[in-house]
Amino acid sequence: MSLSDPIADMLTRIRNAHMAGHEVVEMPHSKVKNEIARILKREGYIADYTAEGGAKKRLRLYLRYLAPEEPIIRGLRRVSKPGLRRYVQADSIPRVLRGIGVVILSTSKGILTGGEARKMRVGGEVLCEVW
Repeated sequence: MSLSDPIADMLTRIRNAHMAGHEVVEMPHSKVKNEIARILKREGYIADYTAEGGAKKRLRLYLRYLAPEEPIIRGLRRVSKPGLRRYVQADSIPRVLRGIGVVILSTSKGILTGGEARKMRVGGEVLCEVW
């Protein structure tokens, strides 16, 4: 099955798993999704992630909760969509909830958070916001 927007599918799966109280969520693997998972783990939004399987790899995310049924991730929003791409320059990278959340960008230096992109002075496509 081909998806028109695999990143939006990833975010929706995470959102749905949190609403259902699941501890683990699985999805098809891709390099971009793996990098987004790496950033989510580094920023403390998920406990861990693994990429398993042979030809049909699966990405498995282990979600974090503050208390039972109270997820760490309060919100996820896809910014740049296939029908309307959003690009920003280094000096106009948005801040999520005045710095509480994180914005994830696809840049010429790879997939970075907004803070990393500002430090490296690179802009790019705004993939999503997490808070």
